[in-house]
Amino acid sequence: MADEQVASSRIFTLANAVSVIRLMAIPVFLWLVIEDRLLIAFVLLVVAVLTDFVDGMIARHMNEITKLGQFLDPFADRLFIAATVIALAIQDVVPWWFVIAVMLRDALLGIGGVVMARYGAATLPVKWWGKVATFAMLVVLPLFLLGAVFPEVGEVTNPIAWVLALATVALYWVVGFSYLFDAISIARKATRESANS
Repeated sequence: MADEQVASSRIFTLANAVSVIRLMAIPVFLWLVIEDRLLIAFVLLVVAVLTDFVDGMIARHMNEITKLGQFLDPFADRLFIAATVIALAIQDVVPWWFVIAVMLRDALLGIGGVVMARYGAATLPVKWWGKVATFAMLVVLPLFLLGAVFPEVGEVTNPIAWVLALATVALYWVVGFSYLFDAISIARKATRESANS
């Protein structure tokens, strides 16, 4: 995650290794869901969510903020979120429109990333409310899966999860458009500077 410290060009750091392990866990998680091993999948998802906080803490406290890490961390978040909503839809926990709503927003961020890369910027500036949206999604999705693992618990948690999910998706889209507008603004500024040089 972004920090006030200057990002280095280091590749092999503990924080980056944690992010890579999180990425490698995604196919395992999907396989567990397909095989209906939902309890183990739930545990793996919770561990993955916790590592999202761990790699950020490691990076800050060990001075391991890197350019690669600034890409890997949100990339792993988005992939795990996409994998989880697909897994929940496969299990008929959430409808497919929810999957589309989440994944289209990430496609929007992808467009912003392409625009940034076109004009020489590696990443978009991180917003605190973008972190809030991602955190909320990483809380809501395990809550849905918990209800699938324990249906009796789900009778209580699923209504709560849906209220949080709808609010989170709305915030998710607001943040997505905000990032896209930032990318467009940076692109316009770079174009003007190029034309004036």
